Amino acid sequence: MSPLAGPPDPAVSTVLGDVPAVTLGRTNYHEHFFQVSPLLPGDALDDEPRSLVEAVSLRASGFPAVVDATPTGLGRRPEALARLAAASGLHVVATTGAHREPHYGAGHWLLELTEDQLAERFTADVTDGQPAVDGPGRGPRAVGPDGGPVRAAVVKAGIGYWSIGAFEQRVLAAVAATWARTGAAVLVHLEHGSATFEVLATLEVLGVPASAVALAHVDRNPDPGLHAELAAAGAYLGYDGWARSQRWPDSLLLDCLLRAAEQGATERLLLGGDVARATRYRGYGGMPGLAHLGERVLPRLERAASPALVTALLETNPARWLSGTGTTVSTEEQT
Repeated sequence: MSPLAGPPDPAVSTVLGDVPAVTLGRTNYHEHFFQVSPLLPGDALDDEPRSLVEAVSLRASGFPAVVDATPTGLGRRPEALARLAAASGLHVVATTGAHREPHYGAGHWLLELTEDQLAERFTADVTDGQPAVDGPGRGPRAVGPDGGPVRAAVVKAGIGYWSIGAFEQRVLAAVAATWARTGAAVLVHLEHGSATFEVLATLEVLGVPASAVALAHVDRNPDPGLHAELAAAGAYLGYDGWARSQRWPDSLLLDCLLRAAEQGATERLLLGGDVARATRYRGYGGMPGLAHLGERVLPRLERAASPALVTALLETNPARWLSGTGTTVSTEEQT
């Protein structure tokens, strides 16, 4: 590097290799292309050609980048995900970590791992690449179309409704260790938007600042005042409850987002779909599909919000979260 050159541009690890964060473009922060869970019978995402249909439609709807949020042991398929990215032209960011305990079912091998074993597995997924198939042993490493490793860049935890069980506590500790070793972006699944400050406090004790954390499904509790407070604390806020009209109209979430932005949350908002059900994917014969966010929500957002807010939501904020450039670490944590 030339003595006059500045620091290198921050990069984000995708399933096809590292890319400069500024080149991601509009990013859907939360979807699933492959996922199998006992809590979702009949809704398994396990067919590569059908999932590719969804990837193509997502790309065509105006999102060149997406985070696949399926963590360890829930049917993720790293090699298929890399092929899907190559075929669709999407920048796909993969996820490690673990969901909350009920998604695994009694006797699942992942539930038996210690905090250290979980941390070693999650860290290896980020630094060395994911295994081709999740199991008690790591097995062969997944490789992409070019023969390179398929690395994760997000580490996920999940908690219950106003509860953090023993397994979830182990996962949070392992996520914190992984973040400390790798700087991977942290994602936390919330049940109905509950226990927000509680999980941030738990992670803070473990050394993870709120500014490294995205709270998924925070909009399931559509409280703009709470969201503004969480943003002021430094956390990213995942709005991903669209197309759930049996619970609320999209207009309610859009209004909540705009009000949270007015109260200072602009730099911490993220947008995703988390459709996550075969019966709701066009490629699997359902509806509305991953394109709903781009086709139905974004036009309304663009009519109601300033161009600066739209850019923050879709480009600046996800790039900052994924690359870790917005993370603040205290002096004590650095020593």
